[in-house]
Parts: sequence; C-alpha cells; structure tokens
Amino acid sequence: MAATVMELYGSKVFNEHEMRERLPSSTYKSLKATIEKGQPLDLEVANVVASVMKRWAIEQGATHYTHWFQPLTGITSEKHDGFVSPQPDGTAIMEFSGKELIKGEPDASSFPSGGLRATAEARGYTAWDPTSYAFVKDDTLCIPTAFCSYTGEALDKKTPLLRSMQAISDQACKVLKLFGKDVDRVATTVGPEQEYFLIKKEDYQKRLDLVLCGRTLFGSAPSKGQELEEHYFGTIRPIVSGFMKELDEELWKLGVPAKTKHNEVAPCQHELAPIYDITNVAIDHNLLTMEMMKKIADKHGLVCLQHEKPFEGVNGSGKHNNWSISTKRENLLDPGDTPMENLQFMVFLSAVIEAVDDYADLLRTSVATPGNDHRLGANEAPPAIISIFVGEELEAVIDAICTDSPYAGPVKMKMDLGVDVLPKFSKDTTDRNRPSPFAFTGNKFEFRMPGSAENLSDANTILNTAVAKSLKEFVAETAGAADFEADGPALEITCDPDAFNDVVKALEGKGYAFASAEIEMVPQNYITLTDEGDLKNMQKLIDMLEDNDDVQNVWHNWEND
Repeated sequence: MAATVMELYGSKVFNEHEMRERLPSSTYKSLKATIEKGQPLDLEVANVVASVMKRWAIEQGATHYTHWFQPLTGITSEKHDGFVSPQPDGTAIMEFSGKELIKGEPDASSFPSGGLRATAEARGYTAWDPTSYAFVKDDTLCIPTAFCSYTGEALDKKTPLLRSMQAISDQACKVLKLFGKDVDRVATTVGPEQEYFLIKKEDYQKRLDLVLCGRTLFGSAPSKGQELEEHYFGTIRPIVSGFMKELDEELWKLGVPAKTKHNEVAPCQHELAPIYDITNVAIDHNLLTMEMMKKIADKHGLVCLQHEKPFEGVNGSGKHNNWSISTKRENLLDPGDTPMENLQFMVFLSAVIEAVDDYADLLRTSVATPGNDHRLGANEAPPAIISIFVGEELEAVIDAICTDSPYAGPVKMKMDLGVDVLPKFSKDTTDRNRPSPFAFTGNKFEFRMPGSAENLSDANTILNTAVAKSLKEFVAETAGAADFEADGPALEITCDPDAFNDVVKALEGKGYAFASAEIEMVPQNYITLTDEGDLKNMQKLIDMLEDNDDVQNVWHNWEND
C-alpha cells in the first residue's frame, strides 16, 4: 500500500519534481528564482513553461485549462478554455502559450467587489501564482491565480493574502538581520483542521431546511446526542471509512498532504487534518479539500455538511488555523529548551501577542459569519471574545521579564503510569487549553475561531499584516542598531556612534531601563596571541594602563579567552 501511495501522491500536480524533470535547466532555474525570490518572470520563460505544462496536462487526460481563482464569494471560480486550435486543412492542434499561462481575462461584472466598481465595469484579470502548483482536475488543467479589476483593485481573497505574506516576510527578514542572519525570505505556514458532518442522502432530502439553509431550523432533540461523547475518536463506520479512503486517494493525487482523520465529538461529525504548508498553498489545498468532500460524499450516498452549526445541541464544525512563521532552516516560534534565553523567539512571540491585542476586533471580524456566530461560545467552540493562551511556562517567562524578576525554569517531569511494561516519557511543561480562541501549542499558534465553511484567506491576511506591523515597529525602535545579543533577560545593543542618541531615545520611549548606555570603542577584528611571553607582556601592559589614574579608558583588540 505504501508504494501505491507514493505513486499516487502528486500524480495530478505539475510540481517541482515534474518541472525539474521536464523543463530545460535554464528555464527551471529562472522559474525557481521567480518562486523563491520574487524575480520577474520573462515571457520567453513563460512560453517554455506553458508548452511543457500543456504536454504534461494532456498526458493526464486534460483537454482544457482554467485560471482557478478565489473571488470575494469565498469559494473558487473557473472558466474553461480548450487547448484545441482548428487548422485550415480541417485538422486541429493543441496550443497553450505563455501569455495564456500568466494572464487571463474573465468577465468580472458579476463578482462581488465591495462597492469598488459598477456592474458595467466588466473587465477583470487573472494572474498566475507560480508559488502554488498547477494541477489537473476533471480533465482540466487548473492554474492557481490572483484576480483583479481593470483598475488594479484586488477582487479576490488571494491577492491580499499574498501581499500580507510579502509584508511579514520583509519585516521578519529585517529582524533576523539584527540577529546576524541574512535570509531572503520568511514564510508563514498554516495547517487547517477541517471539520464536517456526513449524513445519508435520503435523510438529507427529507429536510428542506437542510437543503436550503445548510442547517436545521426546527425539530426535536435526538434520543441520543453527544452526552457520552463516545463518538469522539470512536471506530469509523464502514460507509464513512470508504468515503475517507477515497477522499485521501483523490487528495493525494492533487498533492494535498492529508494526514489525520477521525470521528469528532458530535454524532456523524468527522475531521481531516493535513500537514502544514506555505499559507497560500495550504488555503488552496483546503478549498480543494472542501470541494472533493462534497463530490466524493455524493458517490457514497452521503451528503457532506460544511455549515458551522447544522444541528442544535451538539458541537458545531470549525477549522482550526495552525499558524507559524519560519525560514527554510528554522521555525521562528520554536521556543527551544530555554525560552527565557531565546531572545529571537521572544521577539517574534511578543510581535504576535501585540498584533492580536491591537487588532483583536479585525481578527474577530474575519471569522464573523451568520453560521459561525451561531457556533461560537456553544459546546466546545471557543468564545466569541479574542484572548490568548500561552501556557504556564511562557506565562512565567513573560511575567519575569515584565516585572524584572528572576525566572526559575520548570522542572522536567517523567510520566510514570505505574505499569512496568509501559514507557516512561517526559511530561509537557503546560497543559492544553481546549476552548482558547488563540492558543500557543508548542511551536505555533492555533486560531480556533474560524468556521468550517470559511476561506481562511481573510483571517490569515489580517494576522500576517498585524504581525508585520508589530515587527516593523520593532525594527524602527532599534533603528541604527548594527547587532544585538541577549545575556539572560538583558540586551546588549551596538550601533553606529552617530546613531547612538537616536537609539537611546527610541528605547527610552518604549520604557526600557539601561544598566549602562555609553559610547565605547568596539574593534572590527581581533588579534590572537599564542606565544607565552607575548601573553604575559600583553596582560601586564593592560594592567599597568588600567591602574594608571591618568588613563580614563583602555580599549584593545586582543582576543583573550
């Protein structure tokens, strides 16, 4: 079975493996530079990519292509165009150009615009998002794209999201530079946990309220609800298991890293959780997942309900947004073994906390829908008020910093279950707060308020932008600082002498207290002495100068360990 999964995974995706195998080396490198560094995409490169992508798609059975985009309706949209091009002799060839790859022109008049344009202003453009791989679905090559108006306004969910990802990357790179790390790009990642209900099609068709509204409007409570909560993690029924197996296979073909599946708390409620991915890719995958759930459920005589609160008195369905920020090499929200001494982690943690505190109203608005507001605050759903849970260990670290008091780290404890054959394992330093709307869960934040039917672009656009603003303010407050390092709860900041007064004022304005603030000579390079006589003479010279009352300060570039 493992070999089969390996063969299935990504088989319908024009991913990096296919690009590397099929594209000319120079074209592949140019496209990689566009994807990873944002370099402009040359039309000649696009033409080569389009030709190779078309041949690959035809091998997969595709006859059409579409620019797959996310208008403000919250779902996906697509207009299919054929590869076929009739020839004068009555035959046909299959064509697809670089221009058709990178730009489309759907009629934009009937899509919502939030009042940005009149109905008569119909022209709109789609633009290829090369960071999200093209895929084949229903014999159509689907090209993930952004969607904008003739005058340049974003008419979709993806464009603001990509802008927010660029903003947080720019500011995070500047912060990391203060730690001596030169990185080209920082990315936010998301792992969306999709909850849903499955009911039999014949039962669904008997309830007009479910058919028309997606939820029940009246009725009696069942004789057996979720009182015993035995459905949670219970044995999966055969009909549901068959649905889940086919769903996994179809998602794996599309490169969606479906990982975890289980019964949820309410009767007939289930969950699918993928492995995290870059934010825009993860959201594209989640929208594909929701679409495939509905299609595959129908084949099994089921209906997939993605409404946030389809039934009264039992749990509703959410979509936990597991959010983090990382470079290629490290997760910036990983506290390590000693978070109190991990200054880089504390900077990014503080930025997230400040962002959520400053823009709690916008985060709340991003998940406010009629269905979700019916869900929040009931059963196991988080309350409708934004708050943050960081856990006992981090709370103690933050308290120690705020009160300038000593911090005693937690004592590592082993769990002993009293049975010799069972393993003893380390106990986490804090418990998990289940209903917290915004909880730190080890190396990420879990935003639990989004509803199951939501496009997560809105929430992540606001979260990314708010954190970017906090990081930007941090960079501005340390303007002129060339580098800094931590010594326990204290910071040592170095800067250009000309910027000294500005840096001091900026830090004082934020309430920082100084153990010392003065201009000193800092060498740019050091000299190491190895001869025993030289070492003794050098130490003797420094001691004599420091003991001389006429000498105010002694600076040197001798590296003496």
